[in-house]
Formats: sequence, structure tokens, C-alpha cells
Amino acid sequence: MPLLEIVVGAATSPRTVEAARALAVRLGKDAVVVRDVPGFATSRLGVALGLEAIRMVEDGVASAADIDKAMMLGYRHPMGPLELTDVVGLDVRLDIARALHAAYGDRFAPPDLLVRLVADGRLGRKSGHGFYRWENGVRQ
Repeated sequence: MPLLEIVVGAATSPRTVEAARALAVRLGKDAVVVRDVPGFATSRLGVALGLEAIRMVEDGVASAADIDKAMMLGYRHPMGPLELTDVVGLDVRLDIARALHAAYGDRFAPPDLLVRLVADGRLGRKSGHGFYRWENGVRQ
């Protein structure tokens, strides 16, 4: 992954941030600087998108495959939010949603569908079934 999030706390000096940026360049990474808040930047945005995609499946708006296809074709995402949820793990996504829900309120409330799928053992790629079926780590 080319991204490196530099997380800056209240006591982080500008010199430390610049040293982290220089290290990112040496590692061949492209850095962004974010405050030390729950979810930082990538998890907070990614989970928001993923949770809304799950709500869309739950509401019957479209199939998981069509939601993912729309994001890939319409927004040039390399994979859709539901496939990404399968890759990350539905249980991991649920844990992150619960932490963000505690920090930011109802906008990160886990959808009932996500809670049910995790309770049923449908954890995504690692269990062989989430929003998609997986064999040997490959989406079917």
C-alpha cells in the first residue's frame, strides 16, 4: 500500500512530523498527516462507506455485486466496499464500527445485517463466506 498515515498527537512536535514524512519518502510511501482521533482518516471514511453499503443491501437497494460494481465503475475504486469488508473481515469491520459508534454516535451504528452475519460466522474471506463466497482466498 502506498499510503502511510502519520498520526499526530497533542505533544507531537513539527520536527517529529517532518522526520516521519522523510521516513515515508525513504520507504516509498505517500504520507498524510492526521490527528490522533478514533479511526484516523482511512478507517473512518472506509467504515462509513462500508456501513452505508451494508445498509443498502439490508434495505434491498441493490445486490452486493451491483453496489460494488457501481463504486468500481463510478468512482474508480479498485474494489467495492462490500468486497473490501469481506477482505478485512466482517468481524473486524463490526469491531471498528462499534468503536467509532462509541466515539461519534449513531452515524457509525452497526447495521443489523452486519451483526447477524458475524453472529452466523460469516466473516468474509477468512471464513469462506461473507457478502461473497471465497475459496482459497479467491472470490467466487
